[in-house]
Amino acid sequence: MISLARSYLFVPGNRPERFERAVTSGSHAVIVDLEDAVPPGEKDNARAALAAWLRADRPVHIRVNAAETPWHEADVALCRSPGVAGIVLPKAEQISQAVRDLCRPGGPALLPLIETAVGIDRLREIASEPAVQRLVFGSIDLQVDLGIEGEGEELLFFRSQIVLASRLAKLPPPVDGVCTEIDEPERLEADTLRAKRLGFGGKLCIHPRQVPLVNQCFVPSAEQLAWAQRVMAAAEKASGAAIAVDGRMVDRPVILQAEHIVREAQRK
Repeated sequence: MISLARSYLFVPGNRPERFERAVTSGSHAVIVDLEDAVPPGEKDNARAALAAWLRADRPVHIRVNAAETPWHEADVALCRSPGVAGIVLPKAEQISQAVRDLCRPGGPALLPLIETAVGIDRLREIASEPAVQRLVFGSIDLQVDLGIEGEGEELLFFRSQIVLASRLAKLPPPVDGVCTEIDEPERLEADTLRAKRLGFGGKLCIHPRQVPLVNQCFVPSAEQLAWAQRVMAAAEKASGAAIAVDGRMVDRPVILQAEHIVREAQRK
């Protein structure tokens, strides 16, 4: 698993027979979901099954149940186990003390799900928590909370706010919400490329079939890489003099953009 994942694959916590498939899917990170995917009557059994499966050499993230639920503290306690890379905290409006105590330096990473109006309102406060590694957009829950119909331009403001809060807190680019269409790669590609254009650096997946395309979308295209290499070669040759590449003036911000593209293309 890389330190900055492009894909995060959900797997239901009450389906332990799927855990192994998830970690071999090619997803950069796996989230075992103890929250929405598990009915109330199966919560304890799902947690026990996950506890029996966890192993340090195949780390996963765990989406725990929200702080106001009766399962939160037991879920968080499980996250002390070897093999837990991070906690995905749903409906993050404030960080519970149990999570804050656990996610200290050397502990699991904390990925708050921003999926309520209150979460949006407290974005900068949440992003500034020392344990937070990355913000995650819970787009579907936010639509429900705000009564929004549509997930395109209707959510543009909220996506941009999450990207802005991440940058101000010096966090990595955030993770976009799921695409619910499993068998429509054109829709998934469009959703993922939109997220990338808006400044996101990863996306949640709900099926292993989504993983390869999501990973591919966050890698610079061959055309982007070729342009970046031309810019860097021209800048090196110019030794600080003003230059143009492909009819476009090249200054320091353009060179930085080219360097970023090359780094992303090299990152596995």
